[in-house]
Amino acid sequence: MPRGIPVAMAEIKENIARVRERIAAACSRSGRRPQDVKLVAISKTVPPERIRQAYEVGLRDFGENRVQEAEAKRPALADLDATWHLVGHLQTNKAKPARELFQYVQSVDSLRLAEKLDRVAPPGGRRLPVLLEVNLGEELTKSGAREEEVLQLAEGVGRLPTLELRGLMVIPPFLEDPDRARPFFRRLRELARRIELRNLVGVSMYELSMGMSHDFEVAVEEGATMVRIGTAIFGPRQ
Repeated sequence: MPRGIPVAMAEIKENIARVRERIAAACSRSGRRPQDVKLVAISKTVPPERIRQAYEVGLRDFGENRVQEAEAKRPALADLDATWHLVGHLQTNKAKPARELFQYVQSVDSLRLAEKLDRVAPPGGRRLPVLLEVNLGEELTKSGAREEEVLQLAEGVGRLPTLELRGLMVIPPFLEDPDRARPFFRRLRELARRIELRNLVGVSMYELSMGMSHDFEVAVEEGATMVRIGTAIFGPRQ
């Protein structure tokens, strides 16, 4: 370990390097470029000092699950030039603080929520990049639009002037064998392709946010442009 680097920071740096190596290997297997896959560090339950350490060793994208937790942490991290992603379920009554706290919302799952995000946009403010969350496993415990609803949802979101629809996000069922998640990632990619072929105004399907610490290599092989990694960077949650 280099002299002067705190143990925790050195561990995070090593973990990030290992994750990037695994992303690069998955890209090599699938004929892709590692620079086309964005690493989003999921900092749910991670204290601000650990997030700052990850920033200091090179990470710039961080994901939080809850608006309330982000509100508590962000004052201590206000000086960081980071992009904050909301990756957890967003209730409509939290839309306004979400627009203030996050530069990216990956979990839009209804037109009602999208319209609320549009209505609370500050005058003359930036357009908010969003992804549509799809519940491909049809799990009752998870949010997300049903697959058959996504095309109509994309059409509606594409018409909202302060949102910028960039693609889709999925959290597949947890399966011990990561390769068993492959069909879900493939279905998301194919769904994005079908929507893309409709040439909808205001709609891009470039981004596919899929894959977490357990299965991100399979997700990259299936076309992920964003992977959401928490445990493999910060260690097990307390």
